[in-house]
Amino acid sequence: MAAFSKAVEAASSETYKAGTKCARQHLGRVLVLGLGKSGISVTRYLVGLLGQRVDSVFIAAGSRNDASVAFLESIKGEGIEWAFGDDALATTDAHFDMCIASPGIPYWHQLYEDGLTCSDELMSEIEFSWRESADDSIWVAITGTNGKTTTTSCCGQVLRSCGLKAAAVGNIGEVCLDAVQAGETDVYVAEVSSYQLYSTTLFSPDIAVLLNITPDHVHWHRTFEAYRDAKFNVLRMSADARSKAGGLCKPVAVLDATNDVVRAKVRELKALPDDERPLDYIPMGTADGLHGDMRAKCGSHNAAFLSDDNTLVVAFDGNEHRLVRADDLQVAGEHNASNVLAAISVAVALGADDAAIAKAAADFQPLAHRIEPCGSVRGISCFNDSKATNVDATVKALMAFPGKNVFVLLGGDDKGTDLTELVEATCAHAVAAVCFGDAGPRFIQAFEQRESLNDGLVIKQAPHMEEALDEALALAEPGDVVLLSPACASFDEFKSFEQRGDIFKRLVAQRAQAGGEA
Repeated sequence: MAAFSKAVEAASSETYKAGTKCARQHLGRVLVLGLGKSGISVTRYLVGLLGQRVDSVFIAAGSRNDASVAFLESIKGEGIEWAFGDDALATTDAHFDMCIASPGIPYWHQLYEDGLTCSDELMSEIEFSWRESADDSIWVAITGTNGKTTTTSCCGQVLRSCGLKAAAVGNIGEVCLDAVQAGETDVYVAEVSSYQLYSTTLFSPDIAVLLNITPDHVHWHRTFEAYRDAKFNVLRMSADARSKAGGLCKPVAVLDATNDVVRAKVRELKALPDDERPLDYIPMGTADGLHGDMRAKCGSHNAAFLSDDNTLVVAFDGNEHRLVRADDLQVAGEHNASNVLAAISVAVALGADDAAIAKAAADFQPLAHRIEPCGSVRGISCFNDSKATNVDATVKALMAFPGKNVFVLLGGDDKGTDLTELVEATCAHAVAAVCFGDAGPRFIQAFEQRESLNDGLVIKQAPHMEEALDEALALAEPGDVVLLSPACASFDEFKSFEQRGDIFKRLVAQRAQAGGEA
């Protein structure tokens, strides 16, 4: 809160660059924390402004590696300094007008604390990009524990199909600042993480999408409450910033009201008088699920939901838009229907044509590593859901195959989260679970301790993912489903969830070829 107040105070007395949301005319002395993807983008941008809006750039580059050394050597020149290590700022006694922090650096890390101390204000790259963007551009910020990438990708595709110059940016694709600098985008559809949102102060998207909040990333935020509050920053629409920014006259929030944490925010917004509410909002579903209509439930003005005939409906600003049947979507599962519903709610709020929205939503294809079909072996369908690195994501994936016998592969690098919900969902929606990797023994123990040992669920253990796949294929019959949805990180065996998913697809292809399937 202190950082927010500090930023507002600085903003109130600042001279802004014409044609931008909220960009300082003079950036002055700028500190960059970290040289990840966004840090490199920010540094390049600032170096290009030296002698104009920027006086000097200091890069606290973090750990030394060949790539960072090569990059820094390529930009060296007057007005540019850098240092490596956690104590990088100990090498300078300079005070900075602005600090832009990498999302990989937690707020309790020495670099972050030092940057906050020696700078007038600290912000993330997403905040800086928004400030520097054109005042008439539209920003859609999408966050949540699960579903961000699918929703962002779908939203970008739908808006482009509706004739808007939209680009998916942020965690999903191009760094926001690179897209802003290119100047070819009218609607920025940004996937934003809790790490990025933690370090925002004036960031005021025109449309904020908050999909869900469940326990995750506690190692970075230290507590679930801190994680939750960082997510809620996407709804902190600064009246001061918006008075200087273009875009929609009144921002809109699309909120997953099926999620207990997000629904509490819906109740909070509803309790405000209309003239005191900083944004309009569209609640998706109710406590009863995605089929719930919040208008009927509690008198909401707007609502998004699945109708009785399974049609995705968005009611907004007095009009009801019946858009596309969930059965016609290419992506499986009610959670993906919810992701698509969020995306088309954005399109409705932006005034896009209903027919164009419906066609684009129906054409949207599954993304890699997100319940991705990856072939069949002896008539057994295999799905790669390697992106499911937490319990909530796996629970949703298990529900995506009604009427099918599901053999799920669980395990990997254990996050130590409670497994009660996972055990219950696996018993309800799967016929067998094969537990593998470092987390395998704890998962096996959780299943063995379940209240009912007579539910018919088969439990197996395998040392690694490959053996787990073979175990599941040996148990399954033609027409069944083998699902990799680990509920764990990948780092015990793989470099990333992407590598895990790619190797899983390759293993499936090898076994399909051996079995004579294309």
